[in-house]
Amino acid sequence: MARNGFRILDCDLHIIEPPDLWQRYTDERFRQLAPIGMSERIPDLRMLHPDGRPWGIKPPYFDLLKAKHSRARDAERYRHYHERGWSSVAQLEALDAEGIDVALLYPSRGLNVLCEPDLDPPLAAALARAYNNWLYDFCQADPNRLVGVAMISPYDITDAIAETRRCITELGFRGAFVRANIVNGRRWGDPYYDPLWETLVELDVPIGFHESAVSATPQVGDQFGDNFALRHAYAFPFENMLAIGEVIWSGVCERFPQLRIAFLEGNCGWLPWLLWRLDERWELLGDGFAPGTTIKPSAYFKRQCWVSVDCEEVSVKYAIDYLGKSDNIVFSTDFPHIDAQFPHASDAFLQLPISDEDKRKILWDNCAAFYGAVVPA
Repeated sequence: MARNGFRILDCDLHIIEPPDLWQRYTDERFRQLAPIGMSERIPDLRMLHPDGRPWGIKPPYFDLLKAKHSRARDAERYRHYHERGWSSVAQLEALDAEGIDVALLYPSRGLNVLCEPDLDPPLAAALARAYNNWLYDFCQADPNRLVGVAMISPYDITDAIAETRRCITELGFRGAFVRANIVNGRRWGDPYYDPLWETLVELDVPIGFHESAVSATPQVGDQFGDNFALRHAYAFPFENMLAIGEVIWSGVCERFPQLRIAFLEGNCGWLPWLLWRLDERWELLGDGFAPGTTIKPSAYFKRQCWVSVDCEEVSVKYAIDYLGKSDNIVFSTDFPHIDAQFPHASDAFLQLPISDEDKRKILWDNCAAFYGAVVPA
């Protein structure tokens, strides 16, 4: 398949997990504590504790019923997939509609399942295993086009490493992901995580940082309360910016130069300003506050980091100009979320004012380089 002559590898396409995923797949010892999905809307991504409290989100829960226009639009354009239960076969039909050859799969409900403060580590590990086992089954409809990215629990580093190994070596997944914001009181630059980064390098797979608009732990969107629109506008890019500063400034990239890191679904137009700002602070204060680094933050980023571009993000041209290349940018449609431009995301991207060479690299080459040997070239 090719869209106007371009192959497309979606670096961050989402699935809609069934409401009872964790009831069906969680180890029996923890099943009574697992979240329960809601299914009143198209799509409805809410989850509850068994006692009825919101899972993964500080109350009051945002009310998307206020967004009448968006709700009506999504009900219509996603109706076919909703009626088919968001099955893997329906997912493949969506890939065909967008002209996507291969998709790396990230969760929807699952973005919030491991962001509760003080979540019991064994329970967190069980919820991650349940999701990954379900995702493996989901991908079997066409493993060459539907490729899993592992959910790992940051609440216990031993669990994170074990699940990463299992998902890569046994399930055939091509990477792991965590939330961009801090969910367990440990910053991502803490040496506590070094064994995980080392394991990812050993397995030759990347880590993806992916944010959500909401969290049960502190997040930049909190100041907007239940205003989901402002949460959504700020949380994704700002949490990614914070994560970039943390992993580079703390020396993670210095200690693990072969670690591939992506900051997903947060745009890329802000990248020139952020890297310039970090470089300026590094030159001024880096000797005292970034003692584990030896090169500028922008140099680390260019060497081993990626960000994703939205299909209509015209400012991608400024990021390419600042970086001097498009190699650090990957493409995502964000199907089937509210801000996705489905089924016209691929066509919209092809209209952006950048060269065909850059489009080809962003649509395929860069994502293939990031995930590594996803499919034959």
